[in-house]
Parts: sequence; structure tokens; C-alpha cells
Amino acid sequence: MEKFVKLTGVAAPLPVVNIDTDMIIPKDYLKTIKRTGLGAGLFAEARFNQDGSENPDFVLNKPAYREAKILVAGDNFGCGSSREHAPWALADFGIRCVISTSFADIFYNNCFKNGILPIIVSPEELEKLMDDAERGSNAVLTVDLENQEITGPDGGSIKFELDAFKRHCLLNGLDDISLTLEKSANIASYESKLATERPWA
Repeated sequence: MEKFVKLTGVAAPLPVVNIDTDMIIPKDYLKTIKRTGLGAGLFAEARFNQDGSENPDFVLNKPAYREAKILVAGDNFGCGSSREHAPWALADFGIRCVISTSFADIFYNNCFKNGILPIIVSPEELEKLMDDAERGSNAVLTVDLENQEITGPDGGSIKFELDAFKRHCLLNGLDDISLTLEKSANIASYESKLATERPWA
């Protein structure tokens, strides 16, 4: 998993509450278990018209936000079903950070397993960041995970809290598999001991 230390990029405003995982990645895209290619389906029902053409009114289709790396979103982001395809689609599109006042628990935890940083801020802070994000191509935020700080285009900053273990995993690019591999020596030692003491097992 790619490390997350400091991210500077355009932030797209998505002032919609209760964005669920079906809106993030519609069920039509759930047939694959690959993490790549799902960016094409991100917010598909909002990004595209019924004939497959782009909806020019959707934020990620606007020229200033096509390369957005950060989403500034409304309350309760990622609610609904527990599909891990939602963070897969965000990451494949290029979104590495989502900022909101609250997240659904399963989606929130899935983000960390896929190299995405979900940040919880106060309603007042979200309002300020939403205003920053509405500046189009000037809507550049810097998210510094080491210092747990978001810096806006005007130089103002906002501090955020994060669980120390989750922060450690993102800073070092550790997903569940990587965390297990860190214990390879202990696992090998246990397996060797088990083979000696309980050869029938």
C-alpha cells in the first residue's frame, strides 16, 4: 500500500449529506474483485447521463476538479452497505483523502486499509474547507499526516485528531497483509515449535 505522509492537491466540494456506498460505486460495478479500474465507475450515476455522456454539472466533471485528490463532503459519508469497492473506486480515481464531519464506521475503517485518509472535522471547520474547495483550480489543500494538519490556499490551518495506530499504518503504508508480514519471524518460529511439539497437528 502506498504511504500517506503529505498530500497537496485540488479539493473538490461535495456538499451532500448521507452519501452512501451505492452512490460512491453503484452495484453494477461489484462483479469484479480487482481494485483497479473502478475509478471509471466512481459516482457513476451522478457523473454520467443515461446515454453514457458526462454530466457537466457534476463536480468531478468540471475542468478544475478532474484531477482532484481530496473530497470535502457532507455529513455521514460512506453510509449504507459495507462494500469495500467504495474506497477502491475512490483510490483508483485518485482520491487519497476525504474530509467530513462524520463517516460510517465500516467505510471509515476500510479507507485506512486502502491508503485513504478520512478526516473528521467540526461543522465550522467543514464550512471553511468547503468554501476553500469551491475556489476551483485554486482550491489546493495540503494534508500533513505527520503533523495532523490541513493547510488551505490562504495559509490558514486546521488541526485534526486521528487514532495513533491508524496514523502509523498510513504513514508506513501498512495494510492488513503488511502488518501480518511484519510478524513473519514470529510466525515461522511458532510453526517450527508446533511441528516439533505437536507433529500430528
